Amino acid sequence: MNKIASSPDRHTFQKEGYVKRCEEEGKLPNPDYIEMYKTWREQDEANLEDPAWQKDNMEYDLRSTEWILEKVRESKMYAQHLYAAMCNNEFQKNEVWPTLKGETWSCSWRYAGGIIADMREEGDYIDWYCSGIRGAALNNEEFNNLTEDQKIIYKENQAHVSESVVTDEVRNDLKKLGWSVISEL
Repeated sequence: MNKIASSPDRHTFQKEGYVKRCEEEGKLPNPDYIEMYKTWREQDEANLEDPAWQKDNMEYDLRSTEWILEKVRESKMYAQHLYAAMCNNEFQKNEVWPTLKGETWSCSWRYAGGIIADMREEGDYIDWYCSGIRGAALNNEEFNNLTEDQKIIYKENQAHVSESVVTDEVRNDLKKLGWSVISEL
C-alpha cells in the first residue's frame, strides 16, 4: 500500500478556535464538540485504510502519488493552483467504467484546502481556503512603500489563480495522474 500524505494539523483549526472562544468567555468547552473534531480525524484515518474509499478517488491519488506530492511540497504556488483547480470543478477518472457510469469526483473549497494541507504535511484547510481571492492591484508608489517581506507576499498573492481556474500545468498533471476536468471531456 502507498504511503498517504497527512498533515498532523488537519482538523485542528476549528477545534482550536472553539477552545479559544470558550477560554475568552470563561466557559469550559463542550466535550461533545471536542469529540466531534476528534471523530473527523478518526474518520479520515479510517478512510485511508479503506480500499473502497481509495478506488476512483482523486484525493487518494493526490495524497499517495509521490511525484505530485513533491511538486506541492516544493512550490506553494503550484499548491495554490492545484487547490484552485479542485474548487467548483468536477473530475472524472480516465477509465472506461467510471466514464460509462458517469462517476465523478468533486469537493468543497474547505475540503480542497485540507487536501493540500495533507499533501504538504502541514497546516489545515484554512491555510489555502479562499487563497484565490485577491485584493486590488497596487500602483508603483504603493508597491514601493511596502517592506521587502510585504513585497514578496504581494507578488506571491498576485500570482495566485481564482478558485475554479485550472492552469495548463495542473490540467496536464491531473491527466498524467489519470483524471480529467469534466467540462473539458
